[in-house]
Amino acid sequence: MAQPLPRLSVPAALALGSAALGAAFATGLLLGRWWPPWRSRRPQRLLPPEDSPLWQYLLSRSMREHPALRSLRLLTLEQPQGDSMMTCEQAQLLANLARLIKAKKALDLGTFTGYSALALALALPEAGRVVTCEVDAEPPELGRPLWKQAEVEHKIDLRLQPALQTLDELLAAGEAGTFDVAVVDADKENCTAYYERCLQLLRPGGVLAVLRVLWRGEVLQPRPKDKAAECVRNLNERILRDARVYVSLLPLGDGLSLAFKI
Repeated sequence: MAQPLPRLSVPAALALGSAALGAAFATGLLLGRWWPPWRSRRPQRLLPPEDSPLWQYLLSRSMREHPALRSLRLLTLEQPQGDSMMTCEQAQLLANLARLIKAKKALDLGTFTGYSALALALALPEAGRVVTCEVDAEPPELGRPLWKQAEVEHKIDLRLQPALQTLDELLAAGEAGTFDVAVVDADKENCTAYYERCLQLLRPGGVLAVLRVLWRGEVLQPRPKDKAAECVRNLNERILRDARVYVSLLPLGDGLSLAFKI
């Protein structure tokens, strides 16, 4: 019987760069203290189980994950709340959309370990730029060796400050309408503000992706007890009625909303 496609393991040849992280693990750099509270919520999976034959078939016939991306994904999954990261199929879809629209500039809100930033950087041309935002300096250090391994570190502009501050700085610098792709995977309390600013920064024809828009199914509750779930639900309603975009909400991971700026 065929073995399932390994999503949580990797051949030794594909784990290049992990040795350089040994010292960081040994000193406790990557312990759970730097995971934000919203990361502790494990996404609810709405598609077939990862070990189902159908899901394995889907992955085996579609995934073309770069070795550095796979190494970073698997290293991240070993960390506390590591399974809250963007899924490999989400990352590949966004990278393919970036290629399709010939993207040169991308926004990435919520760097975490840098998996999404790496996926976008690999999809951009040599002179491309990914502005990625994170409030904690430690998580991205897990991914930095893999950025170097993939030879795209020069494309990744890491901003260690609140994402709203970075977005306001970009707008003040006259970069409105110059970005091609924006990915929002940060705290949900500010998700509407992120959406509005990213939409200003995107060019017509640009793609805005918002992750975790189903929030483990809690968006179905008429009056969510979870403030984050309420914020997500309000944003979903806002995007649906926004005449400035076309929208698709997909059941990938914990929900992926794609807004295409008109």
